[in-house]
Amino acid sequence: MTASLILASRSPIRLSMLRAAGLTVEPMPSVIDERAAEEDWPSASPAEVARRLAEAKALAVASGVSGRLVLGADQTLASGGERFSKADTIDEARARLQRLRGRRHALHSGFALARDGKVLASGVSSAHLIMRDFSTPFLEDYLRTLGDEVLGSVGCYQLEGIGVTLFASIEGDYFTILGLPLLKVLDALRSVGFIQA
Repeated sequence: MTASLILASRSPIRLSMLRAAGLTVEPMPSVIDERAAEEDWPSASPAEVARRLAEAKALAVASGVSGRLVLGADQTLASGGERFSKADTIDEARARLQRLRGRRHALHSGFALARDGKVLASGVSSAHLIMRDFSTPFLEDYLRTLGDEVLGSVGCYQLEGIGVTLFASIEGDYFTILGLPLLKVLDALRSVGFIQA
């Protein structure tokens, strides 16, 4: 029987995606200071930041579980040359959605596999989304309906829920938008011999 994969993430959707793909997964969220880590890479692109954060998370957890394979993941959002972090308050979420309204943005989902202090594989996948020019009453109703749930993702939406109503168009892999480039992860798991090729 194959050992379980450790997921260094708190994301229930990432866990659900991996389990739906038939993997036995044990969640073990990493505890790293993401903002401090990002300061070490001032010239990195948003996609590169997502990959490097995924690596940092995987390595942090792998350091405490000898011999186990750990999957780290992270997602960044960028629009108009600006990179965003998760909103801390509803007011910040409102301002974020107002800035993205009617505009195109990119989601970059990074992943990394690590074991015993070494990154075995890593990568990133990107998707592009355009928010529709929704009304202010719609926005207020959206925020009232979801409450603090909007603080759980960098874009203040979950595409698998009512967040989809914010959008005019979407280009890219659905799994990438949800926060994990699942097809690339499965390919990496095959390449390191964790699952059958």
